[in-house]
Amino acid sequence: MVDGGQAAEQAPFGELFGRLIDEGKGFARAELGLVRAQAEAKVDVVKLPVLLFGAAFLFLVASVIVLCMTIALALASLIGPLAGGLAATVIALATAAGLALLGKRKLDSGK
Repeated sequence: MVDGGQAAEQAPFGELFGRLIDEGKGFARAELGLVRAQAEAKVDVVKLPVLLFGAAFLFLVASVIVLCMTIALALASLIGPLAGGLAATVIALATAAGLALLGKRKLDSGK
């Protein structure tokens, strides 16, 4: 055994390189399939909670609107319907501006 126990014929370099590319593609497809399956499993887990949080957010928006209308109606009996509506609008806008400024400060301090 002059050749050290290796087969007398070895595959050419081009064929080996081609097999390497094919196996690499197969491995990449398998990994992509695994990642896709894991992502789909995670989406299935959070799908219902996200929908429930979305519905809760819609009810929150509706309740804020009802609160603003209640304030406007209460003020309407004291200062008139137009002034009551305007006062409730100013209160809602001031609250929104305050929350936006607070959020901006928190965002700026986080940098």
